[in-house]
Amino acid sequence: TSLPGWAQSLGVAFSIMLIAPSWGGMINGLLTLRGAWDKVREDVTLKFMVVALTAYGMATFEGPMLSLKQINAVAHFTDWIVAHVHVGALGWNGFLTFGVMYWLVPRLYRTELYSKKMASFHFWIGTLGILFYAVPMYWAGFTQGLMWKEFTAEGLLKYPNFLTTTLQIIPMHVLRGIGGGMYLIGVIVMAFNLGKTMLKAKLVANEPAEAMSLPHQIETADPSDKKWHRVLERKPMKFMVFSLIVILVGGMVEMMPTFTIESNIPTIAAVKPYSPLELQGRDLYIREGCVNCHTQTVRPFRSETERYGEYSKAGEYVYDHPFLWGSKRTGPDLHRVGGKYTNAWHFNHMVDPTTMSPGSIMPPYPWLAQQTLD
Repeated sequence: TSLPGWAQSLGVAFSIMLIAPSWGGMINGLLTLRGAWDKVREDVTLKFMVVALTAYGMATFEGPMLSLKQINAVAHFTDWIVAHVHVGALGWNGFLTFGVMYWLVPRLYRTELYSKKMASFHFWIGTLGILFYAVPMYWAGFTQGLMWKEFTAEGLLKYPNFLTTTLQIIPMHVLRGIGGGMYLIGVIVMAFNLGKTMLKAKLVANEPAEAMSLPHQIETADPSDKKWHRVLERKPMKFMVFSLIVILVGGMVEMMPTFTIESNIPTIAAVKPYSPLELQGRDLYIREGCVNCHTQTVRPFRSETERYGEYSKAGEYVYDHPFLWGSKRTGPDLHRVGGKYTNAWHFNHMVDPTTMSPGSIMPPYPWLAQQTLD
């Protein structure tokens, strides 16, 4: 991107470092089940948690790998990123939540789960739903990313029309929809199962319990348990303050050079403050969700400069608040689209995109032709 190279490299380094704590947690969770894997076959809660931990490990390994420039060059702005985040969202966050709910609700109501068969059905249809969702998106992202970069023997873009690459991956999006539907069915089954569980018993709102106060706890005899970080752990306010200081220092190390060294953001004479009409256009761009499907940053790759024009520079965004770089290219990048088409083309494209781009999957925006602006 137009970020300074040193900032990008620093981001890569810190992303790789994050593998250690992430995988430490995942491995710790999986090794907790050593010698008890037979229970996983019987307990649906453990099934959900094992898949959740596995998905967490996959997502937290893939994230740092995607920070590598060679991989990011292909994956970014494609459905590969959609697959990556949904492995984490559906697999880690979703399945961990389901496992906790199946464990917690029967205990809160002091009863048995209404139907273990329903819970098992939820697990299997949810797992299949994740696979039907993620695998096609990985395939779509890899396919489209390579199509964007492919050249002919004559040195021309093999797929100069962006729409060609989008139409190629529509079947994968259909499979994604099927996977999402399967996952949603599992959630509905869980809601019914837990609802019936609650109805057949009574909530235990309170119960007597005692906990030893911190000053009266027996001191451990293990000397390894008396290291400096134990002092901070027993003083949460100090721990929070020190953590905040570390985060602020780390942020300043990255941000201050960008703010203070003018060469990091060279001034571009052609870049002027937005006019009132241009600001209105930006507001419409955000309001109508254009930023969800289009980007406004041309990366310094030959495949992108051939397709879109000159690559984007940091100085071009000094008046962009918020910035509209985008994160997904369902449609082409729009940073250099100004002046490429006539006003009539844009008007017709907004009213009915298929008249200008046959086969386009962009929704029509006919109300823009009727609404009046102040």
